[in-house]
Amino acid sequence: MSLGSWCRQVLGFLAAPYWRRTTMFTDPAGPIESFTWARFVIAGQVHGGPPPGTGAGKDIRLVGTEVTAWTDRVGHRLDIAMITGVFDRGLEALILGLGANRAIDCPPEVVAEIRRRGIPQVELADTVAACRRYNELFRQGRKVGLLAHGTC
Repeated sequence: MSLGSWCRQVLGFLAAPYWRRTTMFTDPAGPIESFTWARFVIAGQVHGGPPPGTGAGKDIRLVGTEVTAWTDRVGHRLDIAMITGVFDRGLEALILGLGANRAIDCPPEVVAEIRRRGIPQVELADTVAACRRYNELFRQGRKVGLLAHGTC
């Protein structure tokens, strides 16, 4: 784990009690209407929240308005095996929400492999910025996907 990633995790842990009760992102026009620590509201449906959670959970995969659980992410360093459910779907862009504190590392070789497998535009961002960017591209009529981690 890089020093930057470690620092973001520590800061996230310290700030988590505040974030858990604070809406971090709101956009009523959607499709992602809001994001709060471990909780997304997408097209009126709640995903995540306090255990046991609801819907797809705190880590999501979103293509169009179809939300599914992103259960393949393990730990805080992505590898290509964790990038699932987005290939062969005709996506023009994939946004990776790397956590509220951007605690997830995504090595350049993972981004290169995503592009090699047919998704030309790959963007990395903290989850708040990823939600905002997803909505922006979606409303432009772009075929976009999102893999997002809802905590650290």
